Amino acid sequence: MKKYLKNFALLTVIVTGIVFITNKWISIVSSMKDDLPLGGGKFYNWKYGKIYYTKSGKGKPVLLVHDLDVASSAYEWSKIVNKLSRTNTVYAIDLLGCGRSEKPNITYTNYLYVQLVNDFIREIIGEKSDIVTTGSSLSFVLMACQIESKYYDKIIGVNPADLYELAKAPSKRKNGLKFAIELPVIGTFIFNMALSKNHIIDKMVNEWFFKGHLVSPQLVDAYYQSAHIDDGKGKYLLASIKSNYTNINIVPALKKINNSICLVGGKEHPFIDEVIDSYKEYNPAIEDAYVSNTCNLPQLEAPEKFVELLQILLQS
Repeated sequence: MKKYLKNFALLTVIVTGIVFITNKWISIVSSMKDDLPLGGGKFYNWKYGKIYYTKSGKGKPVLLVHDLDVASSAYEWSKIVNKLSRTNTVYAIDLLGCGRSEKPNITYTNYLYVQLVNDFIREIIGEKSDIVTTGSSLSFVLMACQIESKYYDKIIGVNPADLYELAKAPSKRKNGLKFAIELPVIGTFIFNMALSKNHIIDKMVNEWFFKGHLVSPQLVDAYYQSAHIDDGKGKYLLASIKSNYTNINIVPALKKINNSICLVGGKEHPFIDEVIDSYKEYNPAIEDAYVSNTCNLPQLEAPEKFVELLQILLQS
């Protein structure tokens, strides 16, 4: 028995060492190419961590908020910022836990991002703004608008998250998953496997883009680096997302908000019609528009079409 335990302990140490080295190697390799340069960006010293953002152009302020995904960042808007900044002052941020912003070891909740958006508009933008979001980020922008409506004018949501999925709450099983992902070595390895380059390519080609051949190596590298910046600390956001802590039931807010809301769908998104109709059921004043031959990320897949539509919506 002693010999068995000794061998087991030795094997555990060896495996842990290999996993640790693998994690370090992935962290080094993912940052070898600088696909997310700081450029002319700045950092907003928010109470929960530094928030990276860029500012460009002149005119009415527009805040661009990328999808709440561990691999996403303000790079999501990179193909439209220059053209949009000809008519507007454009702010694009990396959400806490994403991209070049800090990735603290905390539980990320929907209300955390509600505070971030409201504080950013109040302290950095300083005036009423239009907001453009992608995916589940619309949920906390709507909640933020309900709390501080004086900061918000038009709200545009690109391929918003399903209301039913947003209403899912944490559970004991989900908390167990969160605990596993947050473990020091094994959890980082789980994160690295879940956000491998092959996984990102698969998601982009088969889910995020309608025309998979438009997915460039540079785009993949940017999303891969965004996920792995800061030595795997993106796992804390991933743990919170997977355990439903970033979810919230937005139906009550959706019914009360009087702001102009438009939902933009990628025409080839398989369920977007049903999703948008569900939002309009609770707020009939919501408008909708579609970008042809695109799926989840029309701003990257068809940037010219998208920015033309966006400018029409913002100026109407």
